[in-house]
Formats: sequence, C-alpha cells, structure tokens
Amino acid sequence: MKLTQQTSLNQWLDHLLELHPTEIDMGLTRVKEVAKRLNLGDLSPSTVITVAGTNGKGSTCAMLESILRQHQLTVGVYSSPHMLRYNERVRINGVDATDQALVDAFCAIDEAREQISLTFFEYATLAGLYLFKVAKLDVVLLEVGLGGRLDATNIIDADIAAITSIDLDHQEYLGDTRELVGREKAGVFRPNTYAIVGEPNLPQSVVEYSQAIQAHLCAVGQQFNYQVADDTWEFSGQHVKFTELPKPSLPIANAATALAVLEQLWPDLPIATVKQGLEKASLAGRLESISQAPKVLLDVAHNPHAARYLASQLQQYQHKRVFAICGMLKDKDCHSVLGIMSEVVDHWYLTDLACPRSAKASELQALLASSHVASSQVFPNVEQAWDSLTELLNKDDVVIIFGSFYTVAEFKALKNQFVQS
Repeated sequence: MKLTQQTSLNQWLDHLLELHPTEIDMGLTRVKEVAKRLNLGDLSPSTVITVAGTNGKGSTCAMLESILRQHQLTVGVYSSPHMLRYNERVRINGVDATDQALVDAFCAIDEAREQISLTFFEYATLAGLYLFKVAKLDVVLLEVGLGGRLDATNIIDADIAAITSIDLDHQEYLGDTRELVGREKAGVFRPNTYAIVGEPNLPQSVVEYSQAIQAHLCAVGQQFNYQVADDTWEFSGQHVKFTELPKPSLPIANAATALAVLEQLWPDLPIATVKQGLEKASLAGRLESISQAPKVLLDVAHNPHAARYLASQLQQYQHKRVFAICGMLKDKDCHSVLGIMSEVVDHWYLTDLACPRSAKASELQALLASSHVASSQVFPNVEQAWDSLTELLNKDDVVIIFGSFYTVAEFKALKNQFVQS
C-alpha cells in the first residue's frame, strides 16, 4: 500500500511501526543522512535548546516553554512519549500538531529516505524538526528521548544544552554506572556553548567531557543555586537573581535548571515574565491532580529517582489513607521503585498493562511481599483496579496512579475518570 498525504495519521503510524526491525536502534548515521537530504540539520534562525536527563526533561521543557511564550516568543517543543495522542509529541505555540501536518511531514521524510530504514522514534524526531523548520520559530525545545549522545535529537547542534538529572535507567543502552550514564547524556553538549546541569551529585565524566570539548559548564551548587522558603523560592545565577518566585506545580529543581538556561540566553528577562510563566506551567502526568476529595494524583514515575521525588511529595498525606494503582514495565527497576513507594503507600492495587513490555501484576505483588507489604491486590487492567478501589474511597483518602506512562495513559482514557472537583 502506497501511503500518501490522503492517508490517515493512524495508518501512517501503523506503517511506521512495521518499517524497522527494532524499536530502539542507537546511532545517528541513518537519521542524520535523511535530515541532510531534507535540509533539517540547521534550524536557524531558531534558538535551539536541548534538554537531556533521567527525569525532569518534560517538566523543564514545560517551564521553559511557558516563560518564553509569556515573553512573546514563538516556541516549538518536541517531546516523547505521548500520553494519549501521538500529536502531543510536536507542539507549536502551545498547540499540538494536526494530523495533516504530521502526515505531510511523514510524506516528505518517506520520499527523502529512499532505502534508508528509520525507527518509529527517528520518524517522530524528523517530523518535529520538519514542522519547526517550516514554522520559522524563535525557539525550539528538543527533549531527548534516550541518553543523549546517540539520540536522534542530537543531530542538531543546540545553542545551549541542559541535563536535568542523572540516575540509572535504560542501563542496557546507557551503562550501569552513573559515570557511564552521565557521559552519554553529556553528549548533547557542544564546544563553546553553555552546558547547564541541574544534577547536584555531578558525575566526574560530565565535568571531564565538558572540559574536553571546551563547553561552558554551569552546574547547580556552583554556577547557580536556589533556595526554597515556605511559600516562595529564589534563584541565584551568574547574571541574575530572582526572589519571591511562586512555587510551580512542577519540581523546583527543574525550574531552577530552566532559569539557569534562560539567564544565559535572555539575561534581561523581566521577573514578572518569569513569575507568570512559572505559575502557568503544567505538564500532564507529573503530580497531576484530577480530584480534591478524594485527592487523586497521576504521576508517570517509573524509576528510583522519580519514585524518591514522588514519595517525598506524598509525605504530606501520611495522616490519611494512601492507595496506589500501579502498573510497571518489566524492564524497569520494579523492586527499587516499589520499595521506595512502600514507605508512603498503605494499600496497593497492582495491574497488568496493555503492552508487551508489561510486568505482571502478580510479579509486582511478589516484590511487595518481599518488602513485607501485606495489603495488595492484582488486576488485569487499570480500569478494573479503579472500579474496585472506588467502592472503598471516602473524601479524605489519597490515590496515586503511577508506575509508567502506560499506567497514567490507561487511566486518562477511562470514561468514568474523575473530573476536577
């Protein structure tokens, strides 16, 4: 079947999933050649910001986007994975790409690639770059999918790059030590450009690589700092100091990383713009509150680093009953994540996920049993877990749905989902 501009987006996506034998194929040779044929290697006059990190990439991009749009700049964001619709991966001025725009991009990529094989993610990345190039934006934000050095986004030489956090995840691709992971993520740095790092426990490999290529390293605790008070926080950088900042709905550590990026590119940014941007910034599936009574939260936390942050945020509810609906992928560090979260969760509703990589709920239950957690049940899907749980809830309870993008996406797709109360 010949796919054309009249082919539906869903048909295109099904086709792209079948094209390449593996989901992940690390390396830039193929995608760089297709980008060259499409003249996508240089996005100027757009200022390009690349954001890597184990966790916090999406939050950092969301706050950068919000502040820059508040500053009346046109902004494109490429991110992954999507929650409910593929279109979420490419956003221009706060609006997801249309089906037709993505189909047009796929057609151009398909024609240019000829016999070159591309992965699903590489197609997505090139589609984002294609649409950003057409839109001639002021700023382009590229969220790294996996690692940095060999990620498809790294075919673009960013004007400034950031690493939000460094911890173990995707170890089969990135290495099994923080030094190895840090080196992979530092691959987004470029010579004589600023390299912003929000990870407080900085691996030496990141320092050494930045020195080797003569990037200008700006690390939290060194070139920039932040302090949190009761209701506000402040940021101190190399050029600016912002005080009495509002606490965003997203992690303040990532907000500080975003401000460290902005102060290098826009040192005259008005504090009113920063405050308004922080207040308006949000991101689906990151401590997303969808109900107040009972309190229902969604979070895509799926590795130990993210679980530690999520657990810290749930500490405030320790005087209440805390329920968890949790589904995870079997290639994640399920044992560590469940162990961390068992400190703050009273009752577990464990679920299979509708994807081949899903861990079995029974396997998660066995891991919890090893942590001496008694109250747990297993379910074949998120919907049945939720239906069972709702029979027990009262207005003072707290529910956290977490463990994977798939878990949160399945919950969001439910017809009987809570509305904001």
